[in-house]
Amino acid sequence: MKKFDKERVLLAVAGPVLALAVAFALTAIVLLASGKNPVEPFTIMFEQASFSDIQVRIINQASLYYIAALAVAIGFRMNLFNIGVDGQYLLGAMITAIVGAHVDLPAFLQIPLLMLTAICTGAFWASIVGVLKVTRGVSEVVSSIMLNAIATSVIGYLWLPNVFGVKVGNNNTTGEMAESGWVPGIDMGKAGEIYGLVLLAVLLGVGYWIVINRTRFGFDLRASGASESAAAASGVDPKRMILTAMLISGGVAGLAGLPILLGDTHTYSLNFPTGIGFLGIGIALLGRNSPVGIAFAALLWAWLDKASPELDFHGYDKEIAVIMQGLIVLSVVVSYETVREWGLRRQQRRVGAELAAGNVLGADNNTTKEVAGR
Repeated sequence: MKKFDKERVLLAVAGPVLALAVAFALTAIVLLASGKNPVEPFTIMFEQASFSDIQVRIINQASLYYIAALAVAIGFRMNLFNIGVDGQYLLGAMITAIVGAHVDLPAFLQIPLLMLTAICTGAFWASIVGVLKVTRGVSEVVSSIMLNAIATSVIGYLWLPNVFGVKVGNNNTTGEMAESGWVPGIDMGKAGEIYGLVLLAVLLGVGYWIVINRTRFGFDLRASGASESAAAASGVDPKRMILTAMLISGGVAGLAGLPILLGDTHTYSLNFPTGIGFLGIGIALLGRNSPVGIAFAALLWAWLDKASPELDFHGYDKEIAVIMQGLIVLSVVVSYETVREWGLRRQQRRVGAELAAGNVLGADNNTTKEVAGR
């Protein structure tokens, strides 16, 4: 491996490692300040990760986080902050649940129909953000936040009993989906089942890497995110790229709820996970928009979620995990900027050394010519 490639790998790894180290250290300080053992909670949570049932839960939860983070990362690649992933994810899951409860086709048709429904719903909701940005210059952050609130209101309306809502005790649901739309899981015995659509998360990660790094569209996307004016000079339409990126981001966000919807709950109810889209932002940042990095970050987040309940039985608050997640996000911003500055200084020193070496070599060559001329 070339020296330049090694430096790139070092810089890519240094940011997340530094962020995690700082987050763990700050969490330990918080525990110490509250009079608690700063090491034992981590030991307990690491021990939980050794149990097979916790491992299954971590993988299942990570699949949701991973897909949501990919949706965020697509926007980041275009220099777009799609903070509306949560609304796109929730609305996509609910509309899919409604279609699944009212349509009963053979499985080979039903499952693709449900996936297409989720994609189209998320893409439609995200397209509103894209259209507002390219036609009126509205910030995607502002419009997507507002659309998150509107999505919540739309869901509340669709839950009405005279619309698509079905009351089950005190719980609002969309009714149970037809069994032809259920995706069987991977049986792990007493540990439980891994969602069948965990494979969807893997395929999306592979597809994301191929599109971003091996296609003309991916190059145009990255070029437009780096500099719209430069991309436009090379023949790329920035407005078209913005709209396309938002459509793809929203479509992927719509799929984020399918692993649990088709693999476990089979209905959309008040118990359906919320906030996945917001967590995806932190996971995408920690993973540096890389499919492999995002996978590790999603597993880390899922581990914090699934291992932390055990802390209650040992005299610790499980909110320690929430504190750590927040500290990780803060640490990511600081550590990445620190690593970036360090990388720039290394590059400047290297360029300076090369220029100095070139000047010395040029001087030596001139001296040699003068001697030869004499």
